[in-house]
Amino acid sequence: MQIKSPEFKQSARIALQDVNLQKALGNLKAGFPGKRAAAVARLPEFDRLRDEARDLKNHILEHLDLYLEQFEARVVENGGQVHWCRTSEDARQTILQICREQNAKTVTKGKSMVTEEINLNEYLEANGVRPVETDLGEYILQLRGDHPSHIIAPAIHLNLEDVSEAFHEHHKRPKLNDPAELMAEAREMLRKQFVAADVGITGANFLVAETGSTIIVTNEGNGDLTQTLPKTHIVVSSIEKVVPTLEDMTLFLRLLARSATGQEFSVYNTLSSGNRRPDDQDGPENFHVVLVDNGRSDMVGTQFQDMLRCIRCSACMNHCPVYGAVGGHSYGWVYPGPMGSVLTPQMIGIEQAALLPNASTACGKCEEVCPVRIPLPKLMRHWREKEFERHLTPRAVRWGLGSWAFLATRPKLYRLFSACASRFMRLLGSKKGRISSLPLASGWTDHRDMPVPTGKTFMQQWHARQQQETKS
Repeated sequence: MQIKSPEFKQSARIALQDVNLQKALGNLKAGFPGKRAAAVARLPEFDRLRDEARDLKNHILEHLDLYLEQFEARVVENGGQVHWCRTSEDARQTILQICREQNAKTVTKGKSMVTEEINLNEYLEANGVRPVETDLGEYILQLRGDHPSHIIAPAIHLNLEDVSEAFHEHHKRPKLNDPAELMAEAREMLRKQFVAADVGITGANFLVAETGSTIIVTNEGNGDLTQTLPKTHIVVSSIEKVVPTLEDMTLFLRLLARSATGQEFSVYNTLSSGNRRPDDQDGPENFHVVLVDNGRSDMVGTQFQDMLRCIRCSACMNHCPVYGAVGGHSYGWVYPGPMGSVLTPQMIGIEQAALLPNASTACGKCEEVCPVRIPLPKLMRHWREKEFERHLTPRAVRWGLGSWAFLATRPKLYRLFSACASRFMRLLGSKKGRISSLPLASGWTDHRDMPVPTGKTFMQQWHARQQQETKS
């Protein structure tokens, strides 16, 4: 996927004017947040589970190497193989090599953000292997030559008309406008691919160190068909998804579905534990797990380690006012929303992603709804600090911050300046108490009026209150 994060501002402006996108985003706002709230209300111990999940994740990250080694040992005992890949290129080459060993011409894929991260589809196609997305949303996007704009609802930016047009163009059938009929048509087309595939590739929501199992959580049956019908099953996962035991996995599952879609549990929660055994009726002959680092191990022990707790529920973006206004593609890479604003700079560099940590109102809603209590606003501020340290911020911004710091460290001067600025803004204001144009603040007044300050400044009010308390 081409990196377009440096173009965030331009992309956001276009998104705000896109009528179809705004219609689709309206459906998002009306759906996931309400369903999550209802699901949480039905589980009184939800906040206690969040605390347990946060603490467990912290424990795992402190002993990540031990749990990954235990996971590998169990996979090997079960007859599978584990491949350690430090970079995206390592992961792509490893997966291609496995496909070539099986003489694979077609692979079916379950939904996987990690394969998007490593740009797997384009790489396989360039090397003579045809990947077929089998998740309905991902399948629609593949037909359109598009990319996901959301973690759990990849085609959330599309409307029914867009899907109907894509199916009509690629399936060469009459145009349909009923969702159930479109789903049936997709199912018919994909059945042939499931049977023909030489290799099946899935992601993993969690890796269980105790048993060497991987689990995928879906609301469609495509994931099961992808990993059981082909002779070879490849699981592609990032390293932080390991959990110690099956019981620990169920803790996260209770939080995941409620936070993501407002369900008590996802429809399919499918465990894979190696190759098909002699008495198994189905399953792959070969089982491979590709573990992708891609900068994650560099986050361990740093101020960004908390981000590795993420379980990819998308609650942060479902509640983010910025994401809700501009959609996922504006962020310009694989991971959108608040979690992407923290993760993307780590993976592609703050030089290319400096605008993303600033794409926040700092309202704190993302942290409030996170099932593992990731302090996303704080992590975005850390990236802003790094942006400032590397002189990546515009000169005007740096001058403004420097001026404010100069005043803020000199209380008497600060009080004098704020009082003068307040009077100046009153002179500029209209009779309706609005300022339509303000020097050095065109970013605000070009799009909205600035309210005229009324009454005393905060410092004046604070001083008056202290005097009153002293007298009383």
